[in-house]
Amino acid sequence: MTKDAASLRSGQIRIGDLAPDFQARSTQGPFQLSALRGQWVLFFSHPADFTPVCSTEFAELARRQADFDALGCRLVGLSVDSLYAHFAWVRALRDLFGVEITFPIIEDPSMAVGRAYGMIDDTSADSMAMRSTFFIDPRGVVRATTSYPHNVGRSVEEMLRLLRALQQVDDADVLTPEGWAAGGRLLLPATTTPEGAADWFCRFEDSPGDRP
Repeated sequence: MTKDAASLRSGQIRIGDLAPDFQARSTQGPFQLSALRGQWVLFFSHPADFTPVCSTEFAELARRQADFDALGCRLVGLSVDSLYAHFAWVRALRDLFGVEITFPIIEDPSMAVGRAYGMIDDTSADSMAMRSTFFIDPRGVVRATTSYPHNVGRSVEEMLRLLRALQQVDDADVLTPEGWAAGGRLLLPATTTPEGAADWFCRFEDSPGDRP
């Protein structure tokens, strides 16, 4: 059931969970997470508008928007600040970095969405811990999460790498090795019983290339 942000319950989202649906206001108009079903979603939060680290992250996400679009992935930001503050921040980022923020930024002044996604707990008085990213697949399932402290910037290149890896292994009997990048070799699952070959537990297979 779709819920307004204010009615969401606190929780701890784990890999494999269905991402909590919600409705809220955004810089792109009324927003409903479930309306994006059928597409990948990168849902990321930040403590507040006009913060230095997140400003650089948002600028780089805007620069790499076409890369996410090519992977069929929608970008969705979240902040506790009001919609009016979001609009002012978007204008400031355009003036400072020369970028246009075209993805929606959700307002969460009550921190209801942040709490529902386990970014902050019920005892938190502020949003300083809200530096989480959720990779949500077309079925609405959380496939990966990351959390960063407020003073360390996230890597947009790593976000893209992880997204490509998730798509590469989706519904396929393959794995991605350490540091895998698009076009790199894939791993096969370990055999149930050793067959004499030294690599029975770590076998590589040439990548057939990125999926469309």
